[in-house]
Amino acid sequence: MNVFLTGATGYIGSHVLPALSAAGHSVTALVRDPSRVRGGEARLVTGDMRDHDLVRGLAAEADAVIATATPGDASSADADRDFVGAVLAGLRPGATLVRTGGIWVHGSGADLTEETPLAPPALVAWREEIDSMALAAPGIRSLLVEPGVVYGHGAGIPGLIFAGAQVGEPAALQLIGPGSQHWATVHVDDLAELYVATLTAGSSGDRLLAVSGDSPSVASLGDVASRRLGLDGRVVAEDPADTVARLGGFGEALLMDQQASGEKARRVLDWKPSRPSLLEAFAAGEYDPA
Repeated sequence: MNVFLTGATGYIGSHVLPALSAAGHSVTALVRDPSRVRGGEARLVTGDMRDHDLVRGLAAEADAVIATATPGDASSADADRDFVGAVLAGLRPGATLVRTGGIWVHGSGADLTEETPLAPPALVAWREEIDSMALAAPGIRSLLVEPGVVYGHGAGIPGLIFAGAQVGEPAALQLIGPGSQHWATVHVDDLAELYVATLTAGSSGDRLLAVSGDSPSVASLGDVASRRLGLDGRVVAEDPADTVARLGGFGEALLMDQQASGEKARRVLDWKPSRPSLLEAFAAGEYDPA
């Protein structure tokens, strides 16, 4: 399949690209800096996801679009809205669009599924309108992958655990929030395989929670990180108000208590996440400071 990919130099997309290549797909990757592409084979096109005419033209050439890019700032909503509009204007009837959402839109819950009513924090409240528009687009096969907290290869949000302040005497590692909240997680290599499975076998209109079924508490992650840092497992909670004051809307999202199995993706796509859990990655030293 001829796939137009965005985000090939980002954390998720840089793993999706080689997974697509390994599966035999032909990839055209839109990147701002071709020198940052690592792994996989692709025709590289230099440009920006906000270039409407370029995006529309690349979509018109493709059998499928996989979108993993986002500015990650206050312009994200407008950039994603404009990108989706350009893709939908270019895709041929019957083509496929696989977009990247996120589990945060479902709010807190002990057993989140694709059917859980949306309750997004302010940081990602803009997603619902665009996700719904794309999933309902006529004439194409449109799907949404909603990753949990992505980890692997020492990168991603979990690194913030190790970066916590060391406070008190003897020193203890400060958690993100109270520590009682859980994060639904997925290894980036398992996630990349899910994108390939979604591309080849997903049904139009599907939302798929991309989580491995492992949802560790922040306190349990902090305990392992504290030991790796030589603090003997000592941790100290952070007042949620202080977390939000320190990290803003991002902190509000990290305070959500989310647990999910990701059962649907395994059932309908035969997805088999197999990489070590986040706790195992921590214990193995994958996130130790350099």
